[in-house]
Amino acid sequence: MKNTVIPTISLLAFCLSAAPGFSESDNGKKIDGARGFARYCAACHPDGGNIISKSKTLRKSELAASGIKDWQDIVKVMRNPGPGMKRFDAKTISDRDAKAIAEHILETYK
Repeated sequence: MKNTVIPTISLLAFCLSAAPGFSESDNGKKIDGARGFARYCAACHPDGGNIISKSKTLRKSELAASGIKDWQDIVKVMRNPGPGMKRFDAKTISDRDAKAIAEHILETYK
């Protein structure tokens, strides 16, 4: 019994210390917008395109033509999209994650 206590405590301590690194909480760290985009958006917007409406890509000029100029506008569309796009409420994508995804779109698809 004595021989298993130290390894067990060591393993438990390691698991507890590693758990924050594997959680999805951001704990004040920068949120990875590219990862969020890949998870929620890339299936319908591969490489910034649009499989539903080919003329409505995520390119800056086409976003601007639709009145989308900043990350807030992109999040508004995510929350209340037009026909053909899935709605992503704050329970599905948190506000912080939505902002990170929107910023990724603006930085990536110029």
